[in-house]
Amino acid sequence: MELAKLKELLREAGVVGAGGAGFPTYAKLSEKADTVILNCAECEPLLKVHRQVLSEYAYEILSALSEILRATGAEKAVVAVKAHYNEAIEALEEEIAEFPNISIFKLRSVYPSGDEILLIKEVTGRMVRPGNLPITVGVTVCNVESVYNVYKAMQGQPVTDKFVTVAGEVKTPVTVCAPIGTPIKALIEYAGGATVDDYEVISGGPMMGQIVNETFVVTKTTNAVIILPKNHNIILNKKRSPIINLKRTMAVCCQCRTCTELCSRHVAGYPVEPHMVMRVLASGGKGDLNAIAGSLFCSGCGLCENYSCPQSLSPRMMIAQLKSAARNNGFKFPDDLKIYEDVKDSEFKKVSVQRLTSRLGLKKYDVPAPMDSGFSAGTVKVSILPNIGAKPVPTVKEGDEVKKGDMIAKAFEGALSVNVHASVSGKVTRVTDAYIKIN
Repeated sequence: MELAKLKELLREAGVVGAGGAGFPTYAKLSEKADTVILNCAECEPLLKVHRQVLSEYAYEILSALSEILRATGAEKAVVAVKAHYNEAIEALEEEIAEFPNISIFKLRSVYPSGDEILLIKEVTGRMVRPGNLPITVGVTVCNVESVYNVYKAMQGQPVTDKFVTVAGEVKTPVTVCAPIGTPIKALIEYAGGATVDDYEVISGGPMMGQIVNETFVVTKTTNAVIILPKNHNIILNKKRSPIINLKRTMAVCCQCRTCTELCSRHVAGYPVEPHMVMRVLASGGKGDLNAIAGSLFCSGCGLCENYSCPQSLSPRMMIAQLKSAARNNGFKFPDDLKIYEDVKDSEFKKVSVQRLTSRLGLKKYDVPAPMDSGFSAGTVKVSILPNIGAKPVPTVKEGDEVKKGDMIAKAFEGALSVNVHASVSGKVTRVTDAYIKIN
């Protein structure tokens, strides 16, 4: 298939990154790439979706990868998968002989190996400079479910469903294929309900996910729904007050450098130095302001606040506020920052996912969550707000009858945008600037 045709097909089918920022997949594909990496690192504790999808649909995913290679002219594809994902690797090895340009790269179980900057360096040895895209080093990275959706798009099926792991304080942890727009409450009920009375819900992983309420719905990037007690440290950390965190930083930050020494981006060679940011903030804005510029390339992985800091401070929160202020004030990110090709003892500074899981108090929840195909939804609220790009234009009105897979919002012409489709069959009961509700 020609690249232009494949890109148009993916735009029409609504294929975006099935996790992270939800970047439209068609815009990632480029003839400048010589390598395509399939990301099956799934680094956050408790997340299981991508390894399960790869185990179940290995042939389909390899077929789609092969088509991406043909369309872009890339030389090879590499499936980057954790070495202990045995079922996924076995499924790949059964099929991969048919695809001579695709190989398997086994990753160590460290966090956050799913960060595409770290993944590219691990798999290819290439360093993406701060602020640049992977294509600048000839690499395209797609996650497992995104490429499975590419396969389905090639079969004429748009994106209507999302694989989601429901874990934590639920009776029966499970991974379901849920229609996009399904209320999270319905997923919790399907998993047998919560096993504690006072709990919070995290959409996404325990490190980088966000606390949401039960009316929040499944989107194209929802990989997990995690239920934790309200007094769990992860929940308390996510509810920190930025003002109190700043005051605590000024009072107790001892400049031990642990946040920097274990920072995943710093270990990879980026000029991210959280301890220097804390020093500047603790001294009322005085000090090395260049350190703040470097730390604007923080990935937000959360190691500093959840694992490294002996004082339970949150450099991540401080840096996130600085990044937000920089964007809002039109700050131009520097493009001449120094990177470090060889960070001393870098291999010994990578954090084991198993150790992280224990430190977070999540080991009791790290149990199987088998895939279950029995879930169905009644009412859905399909979001038309993209994570990245222009909002598509609704093509239905209240009272219309739609079938699953029908287009309900059309990609905004001339902009980074994708179509949106009905995830269930039924009647459109509401059309707003943010979502389309279907009963």
